[in-house]
Amino acid sequence: MALRSLAESRDRGEADRARAVLLTLAGWTSPRIAEAFGVREDTVRLWRSDFVRGGVEALKANVAPGPAPVKSEAALRVVTPLLEQPVADRRNWTIPRLQVEIEAREGVRISRSQLSKALRKKSSAGAGRGTR
Repeated sequence: MALRSLAESRDRGEADRARAVLLTLAGWTSPRIAEAFGVREDTVRLWRSDFVRGGVEALKANVAPGPAPVKSEAALRVVTPLLEQPVADRRNWTIPRLQVEIEAREGVRISRSQLSKALRKKSSAGAGRGTR
């Protein structure tokens, strides 16, 4: 059952919402669930309502929309091919050197921290770090 699977989610919010619905199905009242999860009764009712309207999908965590990551995307357009070159044939790229290269090619200034974050995100997405 998808609801039971969601109740085991690593995302605590998702898991709590799914568990609350499961407890509702087991006969628990809103006040009792609210006390168990440390939330208000209205919150439990909202979770139930979301589930009734949208099913399990409505209980899943949503990423809030935000502005497009323009600088990170520009940085990755420059950095990806540079770091995918064989290690023996490429320059030793440091964050400051990459910053200069990104600004020269894309006209975008990106902070060290933002570039590091973009590289980590790219790496954790399975794209590798270019150390083949």
